[in-house]
Amino acid sequence: METGAVVAVTLQAADLGDTRTVKETLVEAGTIVADLIEREAEAKPLEKPQVNLGGIEEVVADKGYHSGPLLQQMHAADVRTYIPEKKQAGKRHWVGKEDQQQLVYANRRRLQRPKGKRLLRRRGEQVERTFAHCYETGGMRRTHLRKHNNILKRLLIHVAGMNLGLLLRNLYGSGTPRSLQGLSFTLRFWAAMVAYTLDSEKPQLFGARVTSQHFVPPYYHPRTCVHFRRSEIQKRTLTPDCQGLHHSPGARCRHSPLTLRLPRR
Repeated sequence: METGAVVAVTLQAADLGDTRTVKETLVEAGTIVADLIEREAEAKPLEKPQVNLGGIEEVVADKGYHSGPLLQQMHAADVRTYIPEKKQAGKRHWVGKEDQQQLVYANRRRLQRPKGKRLLRRRGEQVERTFAHCYETGGMRRTHLRKHNNILKRLLIHVAGMNLGLLLRNLYGSGTPRSLQGLSFTLRFWAAMVAYTLDSEKPQLFGARVTSQHFVPPYYHPRTCVHFRRSEIQKRTLTPDCQGLHHSPGARCRHSPLTLRLPRR
């Protein structure tokens, strides 16, 4: 939950409530976490594992997932729950439901602790933001595909793209094509600045450089070649190394001027 990445994706029927579908989602997520543990053990057996070796031990959800039977299922799977309760119109009757009563009270106590409050805040920041990116911004609230298999494939590709964006943002600081476009412009700008700095630090030849028009100091570094309008052609002059290009007397040329080496004094 710290990264906001989606571990498992399931597709459920619209007439099934959250309390009836969360078990399948938990099983799917547990299977993928077990595969990650196995891959990490094979790839890096001597390093500290980055995945919890105990698998999924805690579940944080919203009010729609709270129910007595669900808490019993989570307790049977050795999973601690942090699920807020729904508002009740009156007092609940626990006759014949003593087991559920103990689990509900234990879940309520966990939510009142600092850890439970911290997990709920993190869920609102990370999990809900992920859902907003996938379904609201990504436009996956409605689809025109038929059959659950096709919809699940579309959803898997959509979520995989979101996880890829998180990975790119973590590695390069940009996770969308538009931000990557701005990053490429920034990289080109810095590359040009570095090239300009390296070029300006090159050692210059000792002595002055002389053109047909004026004396040029040793630090002169021509970069641009300015061409003037036709109305100024009469004022043009030629430099001996510009191969017939016309310039005004004060214009700089991108071609290197004549260089004279003067002896050291």
